Amino acid sequence: MSIEIVPLAEADIAGVVDCVQSTFADDPYFRWAFDAAKFKAERNAASIAAHLQFSLNCGHPVFVAKVGRAASDLKTDHEIRLAPGTVVGFSWWTPPEVPALSQPWSVWAQEWLLSFRQLMFNIRFAGRGGLDVRRYWLWKKMQKNALNDLWTDPRGYYYCSLLGVSSQVRGMGVGKRLMEVILQKADEEGISCYLESSKGYPNIAIYEKMGFELNQEITCDDGGNICKLYGMTRKPQIKA
Repeated sequence: MSIEIVPLAEADIAGVVDCVQSTFADDPYFRWAFDAAKFKAERNAASIAAHLQFSLNCGHPVFVAKVGRAASDLKTDHEIRLAPGTVVGFSWWTPPEVPALSQPWSVWAQEWLLSFRQLMFNIRFAGRGGLDVRRYWLWKKMQKNALNDLWTDPRGYYYCSLLGVSSQVRGMGVGKRLMEVILQKADEEGISCYLESSKGYPNIAIYEKMGFELNQEITCDDGGNICKLYGMTRKPQIKA
């Protein structure tokens, strides 16, 4: 099966939303941050789509893995057919931010628009779709404390906020290809990278093979209900 890695386009947003929801359904952080009894998939999908549109409008490096042609050559116990254009993976990054530089007005406008859209979704869906706001802000606080310690490079970091690969194509190197798009760019620019993984095994070992180093365990403790994240950084690789 031919799989191509391409920059996010507006036509891909719906496919990426589906891929995010399916690949993160059992993710420890999402199970911790969302109340399963109150979860609304439609509200969650609207929020993800709005954030993807924000990233697209701001020119953030978001890449998509898509089926290039229909095929059924996967060596599995049953035949799998995926239509051309099917989204089977994504890597969602934010570009380096230099604290000394002021934020462009265009980005400020997009942030305002995103906030407005979220407000409209709250009204339309009568809430945040099961998101535990207290836990969300607890995570943001703990993340901020970790980044204050870890982000020491004044040039900023490429931040991988989400990476996901459909179960139908796992083991085919799709995740590695999605990561390498930005890792190669970061190496060329001499910029470091950062990510947080909510799964210690096997993710830490996988990312270490890509040059990442485990720097800090981020523990979000909500009255004994704990979610642990693993902060990892990668310095630019200089090829001989």
